[in-house]
Amino acid sequence: MLGVGLLTGAVTGSWLAGDSGDDGARSAYTEAGDLWHSVPVDQLFPPTVQGKGAGPGGADRTWTRVAVAPDGDCAGAFDRLLAKVLDPVGCARLLRATYTDATQSHVTTVGLLFTKADAAAMTSLAGRFEKEGLGRRDDLMPLPYQAKDTVAEGFGAPQRGSWTVSVLTDAPVVVYAVSGWADGRTVDEPEPAEEAIESGAASAPAQAGLGHEAKGLADRVERALRRHVGAPTEQPS
Repeated sequence: MLGVGLLTGAVTGSWLAGDSGDDGARSAYTEAGDLWHSVPVDQLFPPTVQGKGAGPGGADRTWTRVAVAPDGDCAGAFDRLLAKVLDPVGCARLLRATYTDATQSHVTTVGLLFTKADAAAMTSLAGRFEKEGLGRRDDLMPLPYQAKDTVAEGFGAPQRGSWTVSVLTDAPVVVYAVSGWADGRTVDEPEPAEEAIESGAASAPAQAGLGHEAKGLADRVERALRRHVGAPTEQPS
């Protein structure tokens, strides 16, 4: 089970608690940017993720990983407009995995975009997302990762129901997730997770809990990422 109580979001947290020195901050920032090749994929995207209280009404969730995309650059991984928005921070590496819930009713792709940017550039991008509401625009939704011979085989762009994008400012990483139904149905009006999880939200994605799927998985993958900063990547013999 992943640790709880760690801070998440675009503008929160410090990678090294209690270390306020500039050198320490830079070291932590650099270390976070190297995690894509220093931490095993099963630790960044665990085979099973427990989401205690992550569902509608505080219900527990369990997600099972069904596919991991080959790591690589960002070519073809985002729609044109989102790629343009992310272009200023560059793409060092993109990691993605797709999960399904315990009932195999929903599928969710979660991604970790490791950028080439310094802290100032990440802060600038996070400010754009906040000021311009970019994370709520349905023309800036991330793309899912489809995987043949899995419940996510039919999870393409038209099937996107809810999504979330978090630009970290204390690490060169953008965390995102996008969810949909596993039966391949299309979604005419997708809704950002921040709106779909609000009490009283009545859209189809909200009623199905797709906002909770995207937000819950993105938060927990971000927590897993943060746990590895300052921690050894190999156990002593």
